[in-house]
Amino acid sequence: MNRSILLEIQETVMKYADIMSKISGIDVEVVDENLFRVAGTGLFADKVNEDMSQEAYVYRHILETGRPQIIYQPGEAAFCQSCPKKENCGEEIEISMPVRLERKIIGVIGLVGSTLKQKNMILKNEKMYLELVEQITDFITAKAAEILEMEKMEALMATLECTMNRVEQGILILSNKGSVTAANDSARKQLKLEVSEKSQIQIEPTGDSMNGQTEYRIAARGCTHQVLGQLYDLEQAGGLYSQVFVFTDNKDYHNKLYEMTATLNVGSIIGSSKRTGELRQEISKIAGSTSTVLITGESGTGKELVATAIWKASQRKDKRFIAINCAAIPEPLLESELFGYVKGAFTGADPNGRIGKFELANHGVIFLDEIGDMPLYLQAKLLRVLQERKITRIGSNQVIPIDIRVIAATNRDLKTMIKDNKFREDLYYRLNVIPLQIAPLRERKEDIIDLTEFFSRRYSRLFGKTLKGIDSQALEALQNHRWTGNVRELENTIEFMVNMIGEDGILTVKTLPRGFLKDDQTEDLNEARENKAFLNVEEHEDGLIIPMKELEKQAIWAALNKFGRDTEGKKKAAKALGIGLATLYRKLENF
Repeated sequence: MNRSILLEIQETVMKYADIMSKISGIDVEVVDENLFRVAGTGLFADKVNEDMSQEAYVYRHILETGRPQIIYQPGEAAFCQSCPKKENCGEEIEISMPVRLERKIIGVIGLVGSTLKQKNMILKNEKMYLELVEQITDFITAKAAEILEMEKMEALMATLECTMNRVEQGILILSNKGSVTAANDSARKQLKLEVSEKSQIQIEPTGDSMNGQTEYRIAARGCTHQVLGQLYDLEQAGGLYSQVFVFTDNKDYHNKLYEMTATLNVGSIIGSSKRTGELRQEISKIAGSTSTVLITGESGTGKELVATAIWKASQRKDKRFIAINCAAIPEPLLESELFGYVKGAFTGADPNGRIGKFELANHGVIFLDEIGDMPLYLQAKLLRVLQERKITRIGSNQVIPIDIRVIAATNRDLKTMIKDNKFREDLYYRLNVIPLQIAPLRERKEDIIDLTEFFSRRYSRLFGKTLKGIDSQALEALQNHRWTGNVRELENTIEFMVNMIGEDGILTVKTLPRGFLKDDQTEDLNEARENKAFLNVEEHEDGLIIPMKELEKQAIWAALNKFGRDTEGKKKAAKALGIGLATLYRKLENF
């Protein structure tokens, strides 16, 4: 059975049928497209809500043809012949008019005269009665169209609401008085709005633009929120629907940015030496604090690993950890990396602006590695940030409060740099609230065995190599080495050894890098290697070719061994290798 719109508006249909009957003095009935009597007066009043499909032959004909009919001799017309009541029809005349909604016929109105007097009345004013039926039909059609339009609007609103609630961005629809007419789930969550409330909110731009969007400050329910978004005026503004505001909370935007940029390699601090044990105890003591930490130690000792260990043991472990190497970023770019900038801040800047590392790390931890390489003018700005706990993006006048723990690290002697006017004394004391020194690997030789085991397992799994162990001669050589590059050098050495491991799966002195052992330990080995042209790709052991990446790595380590592994040594090594300092740091990070 088809849906009956007339039945849905039955009360209205009955009202119009009654009006038409009173005006015309003739009985009226209305049937829907299923031949169900929706309304009736006079003879039909007690027969409303009856199924007429077995007798309404005239109405069925009108539903099929869509043409109005005047039956002057009911029971004798051609389409009355099959009607079971044709012999005692009881009707003298009938005007039947289709009810149309758009292109569909949704029912029929019948004006039925059951006496000769009524028949004569209709015959005398036939045109008037036809116009009356047409007018009442239009009234009923208008009401049906209104219901249909409301249903379409409700369906559209339901679709829009469903769509809005599946959009990650917050969406607010505002009235011309600034109240919230509608809000999606994301907006209610971000602004802590109740579902049913029509909150009064204030939206004002801060004056900054970031990532192609305007930054706004929203005041709602006594709270202030910083968001990025766009405010759109509706073309037919007014009443409940004046503006649409689409936004992302700054915290959510920062989280997405952090997920895209975070490349942490957080592991436990490995080692069984007394110095490493003491380091673990110090970390556990200071982790709960918010005080600034200054980690000192030679290059390669694992300062970032210690910083991440402090973070992971603190109450901020669920917040962000942002690391930045102050020596790896060119001086002109370092300030913008730290503090960010807005649209149009300077020539060559990203037209969308950029979030700085301090702002990105808000409520979490920022790790400033190689702090000794920060230029003096930036040291002054960093000092002000540490004192005031506020930052300002380049090109902006908006002050942003931050809640952040700072951990700095350096392999340089900052006290000597202070004497040479290369580092600010006041900044040093701001950073050195909790000093933490990491011993070089040569002073904690017990850790070499633990680290060797850890790295050999890691790289054997990574390279798909079979590892059965390391012989005592190779282990003794590793323990006696000075490790000027500390843990980083040990890791690279073990990586090299795993690459060179034989089918027996044993790491031996033969797998050590060239030049690793002292001359008195390697005379025979060096002679054998020279005879085999150890680094000659045409006569390499097992006919293997040394990959370009491995040759590049050997060249970099050779340069670092020659010039040193501190910042100054790395600069000289980069120059000798013909690459930029930032490129060298990136390659070391990849290695």
